[in-house]
Amino acid sequence: MNNIMEMIAEETGGKSFRTFKYSFDSIRVPSLDYDDNNEIIWKDIGETEKHKSPKDLSELAKSISKYKPLFTYFLDGSRRVFKVDDISYQNQVFPVIAGQIGIGCCKRESKEIKPFKFERCSVICLPKIANKGGWNPQLFFSNLLQKINSNMSLKKNNIEFTNILTYKYLRNEGENLENKGIAVIQDLMIDKEKEMTAFLASKNLLDQNNYLLKDGSLEYRVMSTGNFRELRKIRNNYRWVVGVSKSFNPEKCLDIKGKNNSNYIANLKLYNRTPVSKYTSKMFGDVSFAIWYVRIREKRYTSNAFDGVLKLERILVTDEEIEHGLDSEEVDFITANIINERNPVCYGKDFRWANHLYPVFLTESYVKSKYISNTLFLNIF
Repeated sequence: MNNIMEMIAEETGGKSFRTFKYSFDSIRVPSLDYDDNNEIIWKDIGETEKHKSPKDLSELAKSISKYKPLFTYFLDGSRRVFKVDDISYQNQVFPVIAGQIGIGCCKRESKEIKPFKFERCSVICLPKIANKGGWNPQLFFSNLLQKINSNMSLKKNNIEFTNILTYKYLRNEGENLENKGIAVIQDLMIDKEKEMTAFLASKNLLDQNNYLLKDGSLEYRVMSTGNFRELRKIRNNYRWVVGVSKSFNPEKCLDIKGKNNSNYIANLKLYNRTPVSKYTSKMFGDVSFAIWYVRIREKRYTSNAFDGVLKLERILVTDEEIEHGLDSEEVDFITANIINERNPVCYGKDFRWANHLYPVFLTESYVKSKYISNTLFLNIF
């Protein structure tokens, strides 16, 4: 058999419809995708000093600029997801979703940002009902994966699938099945990000002088699969990790009375940070986060109120941090280092330029450069 979908249909007892293949990124209406996913109520102070107004860190950022930067490692995870076919089982048609996942880590050596570690996953996502005989799912889909990877077309193009994932189907539930497949691939990407962080921590590469800067929020949603299902079980891996969100939902920033507080963030002056708020995740129960915002670009050079503002996160690990918050001097030092990462800019290369930190932009570009082209990936199906 020359076609992967023919092989899948034969092995699972389904019928391939050879439907139009496309990338989800190319057909969906552009929308705002926020890096964060929580509601922050500015009720609990998340640092040792009680600041009532923003703090100017321009002088601190300038004074430390001649020393070694705090951030040594930079992490980014991304994925590309495709609809590759429809397949039927028991008179029901299901979408077949496939994707590429890239997890990249770059390291600063002297003044250069260099690739450090990369992992790429090529995956196929099928409905669980594809296991027609009710065999052990892990064994069944593992055998299917081996047969798919024996395809001569894959070998010719030096392509190998790493995972066959599955999504649940409940009759009459009304949920979009394509979205369920995409969510499963997203979960694997998140798990791979955690694995990369765990690797760095296990090799003792992260410490008070060598932080990891992760692109995006540190608050992962609850997952039903993967090696790291509960963030609280691995929070020690995040002792020296800061999450930076380029885009955040301003409607979820609430003050002590539960009213929208986004105006306070939008009016931050250049190189000013907000007081730190302590947020306990509803998803993980006893995991607390320190969250604050900083402006790294002048408002007059940006196109909307929140361009140039970053949301920063750190997990509170020790009992002292959980009770009293982060040391305010540490918050200032982290934030000043973030300010110093703002240049050079990627203006013209990315519409999010005002919120990009250049090492993060380089890491993101590195990950995307490792993808198989969309055309080649779709043609193998």
